[in-house]
Amino acid sequence: MPGKGFLKALPILATSAAVILGGAFTISAVTSSLVRYGISKKKEKYGRPCRACKGRGFYPCKLCKASGTIQWSPLYDPLVINPCLCPTCDGLKVQHCLNCLGSGFV
Repeated sequence: MPGKGFLKALPILATSAAVILGGAFTISAVTSSLVRYGISKKKEKYGRPCRACKGRGFYPCKLCKASGTIQWSPLYDPLVINPCLCPTCDGLKVQHCLNCLGSGFV
């Protein structure tokens, strides 16, 4: 049969393609992380501290006033008010600064 040679070579081709694509993905991921690291170091060295968060990268949640929960009721005239997890900070009591995107530098 003429197709048997192709069937024998198919696993070798698939393995080599997986190795090449995996290597390309790894090189891309490493390069991306190194560029991101270099940019963050450059921001730390030459950047000004963010005035909104005073260089911390976060500030106390304004919706729950850093308590982690809010008082909420589904009714207009509430009979019972339930404490619920704050949707802005997810109960962490702090928000990432939107001015510096959490880096602390502008």
